[in-house]
Amino acid sequence: MTKILYVEDDVSSQRLVQRILMAEGFDVVIADNGISAIETGRREHPDLILMDINISGLDGYEVTTRLRTIEGLENVPIVAVTAATLRGDRERALVAGCNGYIPKPIDVDQFPDQVRAYLVGMEDNVGSAEEKAEYLLEYNQRLVSRLEEKVRELEQANAELQRVEKMKSDFVVLAGHELRTPLTVIYGYLQILLANPAIPGSKEEEGSPQHLLSKVSEAVERLSQVIQDILNVSLIDANRLDLAHEPVFLNSVVQSVLHNLRSFGPQRQLIFELGQGLKKVPVIEGDPRRLHQAIWNIVSNGIKYTPDGGTISVDAEHLEDDVVHLWVKDTGVGIPPKELTHIFERFYVLEDTALHRSSKTAFKGGGLGLGLAVCKGIIEAHNGKVWAESEGHDEHKLPGSNFHILLPVGNPFSKAEKG
Repeated sequence: MTKILYVEDDVSSQRLVQRILMAEGFDVVIADNGISAIETGRREHPDLILMDINISGLDGYEVTTRLRTIEGLENVPIVAVTAATLRGDRERALVAGCNGYIPKPIDVDQFPDQVRAYLVGMEDNVGSAEEKAEYLLEYNQRLVSRLEEKVRELEQANAELQRVEKMKSDFVVLAGHELRTPLTVIYGYLQILLANPAIPGSKEEEGSPQHLLSKVSEAVERLSQVIQDILNVSLIDANRLDLAHEPVFLNSVVQSVLHNLRSFGPQRQLIFELGQGLKKVPVIEGDPRRLHQAIWNIVSNGIKYTPDGGTISVDAEHLEDDVVHLWVKDTGVGIPPKELTHIFERFYVLEDTALHRSSKTAFKGGGLGLGLAVCKGIIEAHNGKVWAESEGHDEHKLPGSNFHILLPVGNPFSKAEKG
């Protein structure tokens, strides 16, 4: 069947043309706006395009000009079917790239024959060369005016977006500080109570006051970390992440990360392997607390997606260009190749959120999708680089993932400031 793309935003006109042409044996595809017309034309490869001029967004003139630049559509007949019937409207449509012009309201009896004529090669002409040049100049000027108008609209929208983004970042920072203050007090008093020998029971005794207090303490610590992650993302987005300038021993940082994670939630049956290269890499300059957090986020991510019995390996090497390369490799479920760049985006969650569980160490334990985004922000603030590699996602073959971090040995901050 001959396929016809009809670009029209009026539903009644769509139905009328569809009914007429389908009764004549044509296959009719509808697009109701300019962008949709371009996408549908590229996908469907129609034999003829009927174009309404007065459509929303990109108008019919602009859509026609764009379609003429798409491979496979350069020579497809485009016919303006429009109520734009003032003097010069026909010529403007032809100059924009249309092959023909059918005014509305259409003649129901003649319309199928008109379509067939354009399908077999009939074309309308603008007129003399002088007239064509005049209308072409007018059309070019109109396009430039439309472009200027859209640029101004985008600039205004961008300015408003930046204003709202700043308000959001300021609110998150203020709210984070407001929440952290009472949480710090609650956590402090909980530690005092836990250290009080007069409180009966123990942390291991199910249901005892000591056990209940320890669970509340763990929940407060978890909530505090969530708030800290949200704060960090906001500070990174606003380029306000403060970093200390201190010597950093990566081997000590990794050891501290593993010790901390073992105390976070239930024990997992995982094997942790630390390579000898960690002991050989030189001391780097940076913020040990922030780098601890970045590595913590990557290792905890490996723990979450590695089933019991798997292995988490951490090692490092000193490269020739005075850069330390640290990597965290797991034997987990892996990452789909198309997701490898997205996983570092803020609020991006790979697993189904309906299966979310608030745990940093449980298999497939959930999160807010902030950990790797925070890691990326911290590493880049040190003038470093972080990325992931994986052969794919498979919960049976367990291809695993490999996260890489590059950090300069010297002062990274002077380079970042110059950049």
